[in-house]
Amino acid sequence: MKDTALSSPLNPPLAGLRILELGHFVAAPFCTRLLGDLGADIIKVEPPTGDPVRQWGEQVDGHSLWWSIHGRNKRSLALDLKSPQAAPIITTIVGRCDAVIENFRPGQLERLGLGPETLRAARPGLVIGHISGYGQTGPYRDRAAFGVIGEAIGGLRHLTNYRPGSTDRPPVRVGVSIGDSIAGLYAAFGVMAALWQRDRAEGDGGARSIDVALTESVLSMMEGMLPEYGRMGKVKQPTGGGIATAAPSNAYPTADGAWMLIAANSEPLFARLAALMGQPDLKDDPRFIGNQARVEHADLLDGLIADWSCAHSAAELDALLNKADIPSSRAYTAADAAADPQYRFRGMVREVEDPLVGTVLHSGIVPHVPESPGTVRSTGPTIGQHSDEILRELCGLDEQAIAALRRDRAVF
Repeated sequence: MKDTALSSPLNPPLAGLRILELGHFVAAPFCTRLLGDLGADIIKVEPPTGDPVRQWGEQVDGHSLWWSIHGRNKRSLALDLKSPQAAPIITTIVGRCDAVIENFRPGQLERLGLGPETLRAARPGLVIGHISGYGQTGPYRDRAAFGVIGEAIGGLRHLTNYRPGSTDRPPVRVGVSIGDSIAGLYAAFGVMAALWQRDRAEGDGGARSIDVALTESVLSMMEGMLPEYGRMGKVKQPTGGGIATAAPSNAYPTADGAWMLIAANSEPLFARLAALMGQPDLKDDPRFIGNQARVEHADLLDGLIADWSCAHSAAELDALLNKADIPSSRAYTAADAAADPQYRFRGMVREVEDPLVGTVLHSGIVPHVPESPGTVRSTGPTIGQHSDEILRELCGLDEQAIAALRRDRAVF
């Protein structure tokens, strides 16, 4: 299956780069998917039962629709890493790779006989990207963690809540595996930075390690939270749908039950919104002159805007606000995103043929590189779909040797 919707005579940016993924669940596989989308050859090592994400989400004929995109642009080698034959296979493959990306607990690779020294004996100068809950060092390094724990310790889960005192419900989750994905983004950036430093003209060709923690990845996104606490003792609090530093900027109800996001938090924008609401004098109300005053009276202002917005349908509001050039949008559902003409025009929503589940929608390639765009070369493979191919191509094994590995239940 090949995506030719955005064909180009130039190779994708990372064509020729080969990366071994020793990952599972979300963080490391998300990292390698990003690199694979831009043309890298991703060799994903899976246990005989497959990556656990294969069991997540909606299924078609026993195949995960999530996996279709999560595992795209990768080749799958099904290998029991606890088998005595596994380490020699991995080290042989590593000898043909530029980088390894893994998200086991710290120390697990060493216990499997695949520590950094072993891997770099096979490939001097190897870049290794480690993704873990708390990092490779420190008092928490051995604690169990998933993305939600990173979101909690990173401060995000506290902030994605309703305003203090408004409810006793638990803090609201973002809705996607954002902690894992942010860590995956940082790992992709870090690995590419390490490869650039290693391989540029004045580079030393030496090995590099990237140490990415889920907790630190989330904490690094918390904007002014730490400076405000460190200098003023202020503990940043959740603000529900609003923004603590700018107003008006919130989600407002519509007559047909949707929500319209309106960000009119500058003087010209607020004046245009006030006029659109039929209340042009609001811009001269002392309570709303300047952003600081509007933030102090945000509840009152939001109530006035909500009274106006709920008298219109989402489509009517969208037309009115767009004509007034005010940043706005209804809160998109999956159906809205799938039908959006901007997403469709730029290939950010595209139809892909998946041999396992049929025609499926995928998100496009980010970042978009017009001169040499990445492509969806393949959808998520079956478990071990490329085992023979990889063992022949990168390990030089013949059919007899591969069959022996299968009899020993090392390869599947």
